[in-house]
Amino acid sequence: MTPPSPAALDALKAALGPGGWTDDPSDIAPWLTEWRGRWNGHTPLMLTPRSTDGVARAVTVCAEHGVAITPQGGDTGLVGGQIPYGEVLLSTRKLRAIRDVTPMDDAMTVEAGVTLLEAQQAAAAAGRFFPLSLAAEGTATIGGVISTNAGGVAVLRYGMMRDLVLGLEAVMPDGRVFNGLKRLRKDNTGYDLKQLLIGAEGTLGVVTAATLKLFPVMRGRAVAMVGLASAKDAIELLARAKAETGGGIEAFELMRRLGMELVLKHIPDTREPLETTPPWYVLIEAASGEPGGAEAALERLLASAFEEGLITDAAVAQNDAQRAAMWKLREEQSAGLKPEGGGWKHDVSVPISRIADFLDEAEAALERFHPGVRISAFGHVGDGNLHYDVLRPPGEDGAAFLARWEDGSRLVHDIVARYDGSISAEHGLGRLKTDEARRYKSDLEVEMMRAVRQALDPKRIMNPGVLF
Repeated sequence: MTPPSPAALDALKAALGPGGWTDDPSDIAPWLTEWRGRWNGHTPLMLTPRSTDGVARAVTVCAEHGVAITPQGGDTGLVGGQIPYGEVLLSTRKLRAIRDVTPMDDAMTVEAGVTLLEAQQAAAAAGRFFPLSLAAEGTATIGGVISTNAGGVAVLRYGMMRDLVLGLEAVMPDGRVFNGLKRLRKDNTGYDLKQLLIGAEGTLGVVTAATLKLFPVMRGRAVAMVGLASAKDAIELLARAKAETGGGIEAFELMRRLGMELVLKHIPDTREPLETTPPWYVLIEAASGEPGGAEAALERLLASAFEEGLITDAAVAQNDAQRAAMWKLREEQSAGLKPEGGGWKHDVSVPISRIADFLDEAEAALERFHPGVRISAFGHVGDGNLHYDVLRPPGEDGAAFLARWEDGSRLVHDIVARYDGSISAEHGLGRLKTDEARRYKSDLEVEMMRAVRQALDPKRIMNPGVLF
């Protein structure tokens, strides 16, 4: 890739004016590294527009000069798609407005730099509920979670981000603004263009605002931590939970004992959630429109499951503090693994009915490939998504172990493919998985994706190191 010319950089600075850019390395440095430290990029200029018009001016200049752009939200991505390698870095963090909240339409329109937590709070202030929730919600931005089609813990009931977007505003690769900010649930007038931009990882345009779906606030909510003997039992419990609560289960999160041990070891203010230490845990959250309805349904479910031997232990949160403590054990799973040194990390999905089979087959294959590895599997089992992390054996050299990541991941991903799964369930492909994804995509799929990209971005200036 050719570096931006001095003339192009000067034109960008002039287009955005004072406060709309920085070339100070100390200001830029925090935004060049992803959370796990695997991706460390570089850029000659970081653009920080405060409006859609500012984004449009910047992209227009880049298009005219052939300057490549890496869009970035809160820099919480885990596959390197937000890290520039010589491209101009375009941050959307200063697009901060909550443009409107309309409870009668169960919708709100927010700009791309609004954090996920702020969007949740804005909805709550209007007596509504925005359901997307994930561990990085205080930092992750709306533009970022749209561009990666984030999932989080409530997909089971509410769907992925693409299910929660009613309309989009975006700056296209030539600088024109696509204004698709509608509140409609029904619009059969051709292609649903917003869906091209959702999950596109910034390759087809820069999302600047979105109209999001809102939902009623549930009047009853209950959380429980459950112990189980096997992942197979967890899948059976999920089926029963959905049936017995009439679809009231919002989250169903699976965790292995190793992950729990590492959270308790490395994360302050955590404690054992149960009196026993089972090999598997499930965190269940149920919600109901009736006060007390969720608690009653969850207690009935647990009582019958315990009586039949499907679960071995359980604790129901009695207050908000206990609920938060249980969720902390789930949300800190990744952070609990980090002090153990580098691991082979996977964000995969398989059909729910095959999760237990996948876990058994993958563990056996990895033990043959690298004896002594430790497996921490956790995630949104209610929608088939597992964060499958492979940790080095105790005492083994970390660098040598990481050197086998590619071969170890191929082994895991080949098994995922045989189960008709996906090698990226919610993090996207980014720089990490773009090349590998070609192994699992058909020639026709790749051809179709490239055709869409060529039509919208013929100069390939938008996030050129990502996707096909």
